[in-house]
Amino acid sequence: MRVPIIAGNWKMNKDVQEAVSFVKQVKDELPPANQLETAIAGPTLCLVPMVKAAGKSPLKIMAENCYYKDDGAYTGETSPYALYQAGIHHVILGHSERRTYFNESDDMINKKVKAALKNGLCPIVCCDDTMGRRVTGKKVHWVVSRILADVHGLTDDEICHVTIAYEPSWAIGTGESADPDQAAEGCYLIRQTISDMYGDNVANDVRILYGGSVTTANINALMEKQDIDGVLVGAASLNPATFLQLVHH
Repeated sequence: MRVPIIAGNWKMNKDVQEAVSFVKQVKDELPPANQLETAIAGPTLCLVPMVKAAGKSPLKIMAENCYYKDDGAYTGETSPYALYQAGIHHVILGHSERRTYFNESDDMINKKVKAALKNGLCPIVCCDDTMGRRVTGKKVHWVVSRILADVHGLTDDEICHVTIAYEPSWAIGTGESADPDQAAEGCYLIRQTISDMYGDNVANDVRILYGGSVTTANINALMEKQDIDGVLVGAASLNPATFLQLVHH
């Protein structure tokens, strides 16, 4: 049984004080983790204070990125080993903003996924399609090739510790969300791809999220879809009250 997850990605927003205040406002208002997982990915500077503020509450604190080396002369990068030692157990990898602004390739993301898993982190691997394919009414196929490349070489056990987020780049930060049927189609294709690679039993264990202009107005329709196991939320996760509305949809 896949436990659904509501995860927020703050991106480069909030300072330490704001982040800690947010955690304190929501941590005691969350459902048990065995019913619904709740998580927030904050800026690196905020992570350790957020972990301390969350304490033993159900709220999980995630990293927004990491490098594929544990240590070394990599100025400005974040070690997956150091993240785990700091109490971080989840990391977002392959977000379209990382691919676009920082030229991260599928090969780079694949290395990061393997490094995260080696260090005990559970990656949330993001993949998308193109607006062009949507406008012409074609099915989503590019998302499948992304998955093949990003999780290449993982074992059955490793892929079961990966969560995949289907995030159409044209829907991120634009206010234009995929409609529930479009979102479900993308998630279904991802699950079928995992099934082709690892078999039905493994594919049924992997959680697949939708992300892209998720709001309190559309979360119910998204969460009702069979192959959507949760959402990765951007702007709507910045406000404590709104985040709790999403959690208690």
